[in-house]
Amino acid sequence: MVEHPRSQPFWARRLAPVFHRLLDRIDAGLAEGAIEATLPDGTRRLLGGRRDGPVPIVTIVRWRALRRLVTGGSIGWYEAWADGDWTSPDPVPLFDLFMRNRATLGNLARAKRGVRLAARLLHALRHNDRRNARRNIAAHYDLGNDFYKSWLDPTLTYSSALFAPGDTLEAAQHRKLAAILDRVAVPPGGSLLEIGCGWGSLAEAAGRRGIGVRAITLAQEQQRHVATRTAGLPVAASITDYRDVTGQYDGIASIEMVEAVGERYWRDYLAAIARALKPGGRAAIQFIKIADDIWPSYAGNVDFIQAHVFPGGMLIHEAQFRALAQENGLAWQERHAFGLDYAETLRLWREQLDAAVADGRLPQRFDQRFIQLWRYYLMYCEGGFRGGGIDVVQVTLVKSGSP
Repeated sequence: MVEHPRSQPFWARRLAPVFHRLLDRIDAGLAEGAIEATLPDGTRRLLGGRRDGPVPIVTIVRWRALRRLVTGGSIGWYEAWADGDWTSPDPVPLFDLFMRNRATLGNLARAKRGVRLAARLLHALRHNDRRNARRNIAAHYDLGNDFYKSWLDPTLTYSSALFAPGDTLEAAQHRKLAAILDRVAVPPGGSLLEIGCGWGSLAEAAGRRGIGVRAITLAQEQQRHVATRTAGLPVAASITDYRDVTGQYDGIASIEMVEAVGERYWRDYLAAIARALKPGGRAAIQFIKIADDIWPSYAGNVDFIQAHVFPGGMLIHEAQFRALAQENGLAWQERHAFGLDYAETLRLWREQLDAAVADGRLPQRFDQRFIQLWRYYLMYCEGGFRGGGIDVVQVTLVKSGSP
């Protein structure tokens, strides 16, 4: 509901011109698309509209929403949404719009120095050494298998699918798993290390090909599920840090695990792959990258996901990551990016989460604020992929030397 001007606090009415000037800056920064905005005083404004692009509908319920945006960045904008300071029938186009206009909007929606420093201090304390890595993974993945089962597809695969026309989400996940296994090219009877095995969809697929799999994770709930799921297959699942892996393998797979490593540990992660891979062996990596033009502000800030969803997480700067791989004798081959497939994966996950909530299938321990946090997270990510600021990539790393 839009509040009548008389119901607005005195300070809000007095500061309204300041917020209108902020809206002028947003208007000037929208090179593509537009925002149809309804303001707290009941007036409507069209921001942007100079070129084609997304046109989200946004109601600013309280001016406080804009203050939280400019002082707290993506964290403040989420918290304003959670508190009802702004609403939208579909926030995905808004996140898409912000992302595709990132160059012209500049640092308008980036956290200011005091907020940024406090958030970075907290984030730094969560860096992924061996102790913190287990704690950070548990915070996200040990929410309970029953939670993830309620909205993931039947393969229980929590990473981007790879779609072909007509694919269901489940079929597209099987397609992605097959693509990873084709990249590593481990024959039946060979050995595969999976770093970050999730709930075991790839380990099961590899085991059914007759490949011996060592599947490692730091999440207790995942490890127990994988052990049960792959009973009778040549799969061994364990709680193991990637830095502690011993032995060598014909191939290595790691699907969207490196985002949980953090920039400080990229070198350790790639060195571990190089050590564990036999000469001539192939590692298939699927990772989420952030655009080069966003990297400096992203790396110097803390975003909504790092603060509220995935402590210790960090997207990949591809050029730096590739250089570190090559320093470790890993040739970078067969790159394939498919970000819009991730946007579709996220859309379908959100539909399934909404259906689980409507049907009462979500575990009762999760309250409405938690559910809305996860809806926002899925929408935020979908908009980022649609806007082109983030992408998902599969690459094959080949270790130098002869098999």
